[in-house]
Amino acid sequence: MDQTYEQFRDRLEEGYDWPASYTFKFVVPKDKKGSLLSLAPMGEISEKLSSTGKYVSVTIKSMMETPDHVVDAYKRVSAIKGVISL
Repeated sequence: MDQTYEQFRDRLEEGYDWPASYTFKFVVPKDKKGSLLSLAPMGEISEKLSSTGKYVSVTIKSMMETPDHVVDAYKRVSAIKGVISL
């Protein structure tokens, strides 16, 4: 695991009691939304289209078992070209 993910994992470990509800936020080109949803964890999803209609912001609230599951989800989603993880 690279240092950035390791530091993030450590912050998650300290900041939550696991298992925990975690909120993921992503911005992705509209045509990549399906890819995002197929790779992201299952959960309560809300979406908002950008004013130009080119991008969609996606918020997913999901019950996660461990910080490693959160990090793994971000790693999977990072493979999508144009995705921004917030």
